[in-house]
Amino acid sequence: MPVMPGAQAYSHQGGPIGVLVIHGFTGSPVSMRPWAEHLAAAGFSVELPRLPGHGTRWEDMAVTRWEDWYSEVDLALTDLVNRCEQVFVAGLSMGGSLTLRLAEQRPGDVAGLILVNPAVHTERWDRHLLPVVRHIVKAFPGIINDTKKVGVDEGGYSKLPLHAVYSLQQAWATIKTDIARVTSPALVLHSRVDHVVEPSNSEWILNHISSADRTEIWLENSYHVATLDNDAPLVFSTSVDFINRVARSTTSG
Repeated sequence: MPVMPGAQAYSHQGGPIGVLVIHGFTGSPVSMRPWAEHLAAAGFSVELPRLPGHGTRWEDMAVTRWEDWYSEVDLALTDLVNRCEQVFVAGLSMGGSLTLRLAEQRPGDVAGLILVNPAVHTERWDRHLLPVVRHIVKAFPGIINDTKKVGVDEGGYSKLPLHAVYSLQQAWATIKTDIARVTSPALVLHSRVDHVVEPSNSEWILNHISSADRTEIWLENSYHVATLDNDAPLVFSTSVDFINRVARSTTSG
């Protein structure tokens, strides 16, 4: 199927520090492109892949599973590691989930992680119905464009394919089991009000990762898609500062 306008993968060859940028569940590179371009302008090498099943139509995503999405970002990380001295990983929502999994599986390759409204669980009541209802109903209505800023389009799907949602929940369980393996420096930015991912996700992550270097920043003027919302400049500048600080400390150490 044709890719949505602006949902194509983005790649930039910059300096010796690389950043892998990962979009969220049912989203697309549209939500991360301004951030990726800001990182590129700061001199970093950047890869922003389009995850399998995303950026076209929700039916394409219905046949993909979390292992497919993880394989894509794993390949992108390998590409950056092969051409950069240090690599950082940044993710929004499920992109944050996949970022955590990369840090668990490849700690030596992840110099630091930047999580924006990351997800490792949901408090939705209907989560308990998912194992059964996914065999009856193909999709639920989705929540897209959850921003305080008016007129934002993140290039996402208006439906949640339930087999893919169930697979995402399986990914969360795996990530939670191995969370103590995360030792890389971590920057966690999360919105005070988020209609998609509850703030309890970030709290749980900060309480369970093993990273000695942990920074938490509350986003007061954005909802879920903070990378396109009022706090986007804060997300962008803070991430650049974090990467530069960690990179300097690693080099000097």
